[in-house]
Amino acid sequence: MSIGRSHGAITVINAMPCGIGATIGVDLGTEAVFQVGGGSREVTIAHDPSEDTTMARICVRRAYEHIGIPEPDGWTLRTESDIPVSRGLKSSSTACNAILRAVMQETGTEMDPVELIRLGVNCAREAHVTVTGSFDDACGSGLGGLVMTDNRKDEIVAQRDLEEHDVVIHVPRFKIRKTGLPLDRLHEVAPGIQKAIDIAMEDPFGAMTMNGRIISAASDVDNSLAEKAVSMGALGAGMSGSGPAVAIVVPKGDGKGFARDLGIEPEETILTKTRCGQ
Repeated sequence: MSIGRSHGAITVINAMPCGIGATIGVDLGTEAVFQVGGGSREVTIAHDPSEDTTMARICVRRAYEHIGIPEPDGWTLRTESDIPVSRGLKSSSTACNAILRAVMQETGTEMDPVELIRLGVNCAREAHVTVTGSFDDACGSGLGGLVMTDNRKDEIVAQRDLEEHDVVIHVPRFKIRKTGLPLDRLHEVAPGIQKAIDIAMEDPFGAMTMNGRIISAASDVDNSLAEKAVSMGALGAGMSGSGPAVAIVVPKGDGKGFARDLGIEPEETILTKTRCGQ
């Protein structure tokens, strides 16, 4: 039995308008437990049993193809995560990273971390769970810190560590699937997103706020909670990914009190922190 782990991330720059994305790793996690044996291939998504298992199966198959050995006739895979699915918190990217790491460990294979991330991105594309390729999401999840990528080339443009901050995430009960996104409108806001890209590495939280305003308007998603958070002194706030989750960054130690003062329901709130790069 082998275990692979990866973490979540929040959006600084949404990659859909310009192809350039940026994320910050956060201390949410996904764990994949993989074991060879038996006569069938079984996937259990423990945290959300209704989710399709296609992407997970693709990850296992592509991992064995990369290694260059036949996929076993029997194996079991179980994933457990505290990252809500289809809320913009990089659940798919994190799952790919964790599953691939588990398979690599099971086979005793060493793989460069960024190359493993690229392999996971291709698995997500094959499963049609991503619009941009989500290389930015996968890097934030797999590497931590602040990472900016060119998703058109699957290349890291820039990365740096960040001081630890608290992160308050509002997670509405509804999901937003990638197939429901207004792509034409998102492409139209590219000039505004480019301005956020220009400041993202020096002022990531300001860029996060700018990006959130633009993307939520283009997607017809209410941005009032993020605006309220900024007015209350948040360092940055905005919709993460394609939403509907809203990520709010505040100074270390302030998260619990800030969430209470913001007035969001506890059952729709996740408290976490930024995660340093590896």
